[in-house]
Amino acid sequence: MSLKRILAVVVARNREFYRDKAGLGWNIFMPVVMVLGFAFIFSGPETDLFKVGVIGGTVDDERPAFLDTRHIRFVPQQDEAEAIEKVRYHRIDLLLDLREPKRYWVNESSPNGYVVERLLLQAHSEPPVGLKREPVSGRPVRYVDWVLPGVLALNVMFSSLWGVGWVIVRYRKNGVLRRLRATPLSAGEFLVAQIISRLLVVTGVTVLVFAGTNALLDFPMRGSYAALALVFLAGAISLISLGLAVSARVRSEELADGLLNLMSWPMMILSGVWFSLEGTNIWAQRVAELLPLTHMVDAARRIMLDGAGLAEVGFEIGILLILGLVLLTLSSRAFRWQ
Repeated sequence: MSLKRILAVVVARNREFYRDKAGLGWNIFMPVVMVLGFAFIFSGPETDLFKVGVIGGTVDDERPAFLDTRHIRFVPQQDEAEAIEKVRYHRIDLLLDLREPKRYWVNESSPNGYVVERLLLQAHSEPPVGLKREPVSGRPVRYVDWVLPGVLALNVMFSSLWGVGWVIVRYRKNGVLRRLRATPLSAGEFLVAQIISRLLVVTGVTVLVFAGTNALLDFPMRGSYAALALVFLAGAISLISLGLAVSARVRSEELADGLLNLMSWPMMILSGVWFSLEGTNIWAQRVAELLPLTHMVDAARRIMLDGAGLAEVGFEIGILLILGLVLLTLSSRAFRWQ
């Protein structure tokens, strides 16, 4: 294997990418715009968690302690029958009547109603004897903070799959691979060069997106930058190898695009990029564990939000590297120049 030939292919491929201004801009600005969009959509003042309807009560009445409960929005109601219907259809979580005789209505099938009822019944209770209150303060994790590791990993996935898989199929269709076959370049050297080239591109773009979004949003980074870099590096190797496996023999760009979409859509949905899979169907969670994007997102999120170190994410890094090695071996054996 010749290092000189590998470097020549790496340089040529990188020049091709950087000269494509539209593709370069898309890889950099698309994830930034997505993160800023989430920050805009989900920003704003905190909303109340529960809604309680209130009938009756005057300024001269003794104010129930329950009405001072924080994070509950108390909405005055004029029509009792209409308010009861709102409870029936979960439009309000509980209805409190302060007139004599005092009473309340709650929908027994409403989880929110159950919680609010417990708060109502315990509003005048004293804390258990011997139980000391210990306040904790800390910066809340915004949705944009939670979703950012997934967006970064998603950008790595798209850049790795289409930047390698689709491009090699295009090379094969346009006769570029046939011309390369006439040179001393071996299939193994060509595939290694594609991995190195795409790693350089993915690393550069990820660093730019990370720095740009951090400057604009000041998101938390509680773990090690070195561990985070290793996670994205291992994830990129795994996904690039997956792209190589797809492109090993495919000749049609349309077929390659369909196969890449077939692989990327399940990863986008099941890898925890947009929402947590906790509490979902157990089979969906088992399938998610087989996807490389799942391990990359989970490890990156634990590093950035929970302060996990290299030892805590070593399992995910190992899984990604092993998967990348297996896929690369299969790709090199199945690869055809034409």
